Amino acid sequence: MHPLARGSVREAGVTQGKGWLLEVSELSVSYRARRRGRDVPAVDQVSIAVGADETVGLVGESGSGKTTISRAVLGLTQPSGGRVRFEGEDITRASRARRRALSRHLQVVFQDPYGSLSPTRTIGQTLAEPLAAHRLASPRQARDQVAAMLQRVGLPADAMSRFPGEFSGGQRQRVAIARALMPSPRLVICDEPVSALDLSVQAQVLNLLRGLQREYQLSYLFIAHNLAVVRHMSHRIVVLYHGRVMEQGPAAAVYAAPGHPYTRALLQAVPEADPELQAARRAAAAAAAATTGATAGAGARPSAAAAEPDTGAGCPFAGRCPYVIPDCRTARPPLVPAPGGTEVACIRAADIPAPDIPAPDIAAGGPARPRPLPSRNEVSP
Repeated sequence: MHPLARGSVREAGVTQGKGWLLEVSELSVSYRARRRGRDVPAVDQVSIAVGADETVGLVGESGSGKTTISRAVLGLTQPSGGRVRFEGEDITRASRARRRALSRHLQVVFQDPYGSLSPTRTIGQTLAEPLAAHRLASPRQARDQVAAMLQRVGLPADAMSRFPGEFSGGQRQRVAIARALMPSPRLVICDEPVSALDLSVQAQVLNLLRGLQREYQLSYLFIAHNLAVVRHMSHRIVVLYHGRVMEQGPAAAVYAAPGHPYTRALLQAVPEADPELQAARRAAAAAAAATTGATAGAGARPSAAAAEPDTGAGCPFAGRCPYVIPDCRTARPPLVPAPGGTEVACIRAADIPAPDIPAPDIAAGGPARPRPLPSRNEVSP
């Protein structure tokens, strides 16, 4: 039996309610742009926190900084500012030896199920590797644990003698999940784990991840660009755009009453099969824009104010926002409470009426126990 399945292998610390398991404080990451000859920020002063047995979702379109945050947490990208703490320990610039030791408790499931597994190693060899690296089991014990884990993720025990090329994409992702759980981690970073899968397989993998979380008492940092998928998995959601936090709060509140225009644009971008519901969604967006003086819906052509040059000092969404005013470009908006129960980085949050956005079916059945929103004082500087 896998150690965490017994619920007996839990060291004292954050996992028993004494604080946050993961703290990311004012994290900034910049990359050198060759053509521009200067550093370009990919993540700009982002603070997030993940508690025990909790899923925090990071959502945003491509280029919003989601994967860069995960790479900084894993030590694959060097931050230019801020701190990363795991169980109270500052691991921002941890040594390679320390990172190797941390890999037992901090694992990742990558997006590509085809590129994340070595094609020359059997499934059994791949899953047994973390046990051998951390000296957690003898060869015979490792074989038994690999067989048990394969069965837990829905694969036959004899799959351990086969190679990744013999499996479908969904089966390979199950193998990747099994590999992440072999060393008994506390936190698993799921970086777009279902975006490369078919819809029917996506639902199966999402339900598998939720079941494993309950069984093994896991915490997830769940990354996706689809807000409906993130809602299905998460207790809290952080919405990112151009490396900044646009909105954060309990998943139900972010989904039911989004306060930031960008969050609303993400929700309106979720495909709706019913043409009547889609038409109602567009009409609601247009009505909301009309009541606030905006000249366009969240997904339509921006207003004249939005078309003004972006100086980089204000809100990064100003160039696309239908509710933009000149003040939006002059100073960085702080995170402030919104009427819907979230925190939004928008100076017009109180002026924008509540949206009427029908929820896609995939949102049904998501986690229903929201965690309290970490304030700046709770996330260590």
